[in-house]
Amino acid sequence: MRSAAVAVTAVSLALLVTACGGGEKSGDQGKDAGKGTGTGAAPSASATSGAPATSSAPAKALSAAELEKLIVEQADLPGHQVQKAKAGEIPVAAAVSADKPSCTPFAHAMSYLAPGKPAVSAHRKVIEVPKTEGESASPEDALGALAAPVTGVALGSYDGQGAQEAFAAMKKAGTDCAGGFTLIGGGERTKISRIAPEPVTAGEEALAWTVTTDVEGMPWVTKVVVFRQGNTLASFSTLSFGGTVKALPKAVVAAQAAKLG
Repeated sequence: MRSAAVAVTAVSLALLVTACGGGEKSGDQGKDAGKGTGTGAAPSASATSGAPATSSAPAKALSAAELEKLIVEQADLPGHQVQKAKAGEIPVAAAVSADKPSCTPFAHAMSYLAPGKPAVSAHRKVIEVPKTEGESASPEDALGALAAPVTGVALGSYDGQGAQEAFAAMKKAGTDCAGGFTLIGGGERTKISRIAPEPVTAGEEALAWTVTTDVEGMPWVTKVVVFRQGNTLASFSTLSFGGTVKALPKAVVAAQAAKLG
């Protein structure tokens, strides 16, 4: 359990436990985000592509209030518990990085942050409710509840081509960082040993990966998903205290995609 807690703090920074460092208000992420991101890369096998909407004027980001109406809520996800991010649960983007600059967007996506430079962002924590019945308090039931997947959702709205650039940076990271990198944040350096693409379909273009982290010689398996709809980018990072997440958070992704239209 101690190893699990350390891994969660170092890798997610805020999904299951309070972040180690200072926090920021939802919607202010864009002030510090995007360091170390790049644009353009060959798509991974899991990417789905779609042509960006054309417009005579540059795209303008939504307001914080408008974005809050578009992020998933409790009513959108039966069988899940949806919580709004609290102060201190969202790390400062500038405090999260990677030893390889092109991997920083991936480090941000793993850390409850919208990649790139969003003008505003919104965040939710979604906990899958274990499918158990009765009120048994056995150790097995307690462990099952503790191991329930938890997904951090970050929704970012961008000016201009910011969402496309952030998605391209994630695509590049999927190639450049496939063999692993070191995530730096929360006062910790965490070794990501491997990221492998998974198929996913959502929005105009989407990417997903299985992420393997080395925790005291043991593999810690999590999932990361990102998709773009217009100039809005949704990212998802799923983990559990059980140490292994077996499937993508498809219900959460589908619910968020439906709200974005």
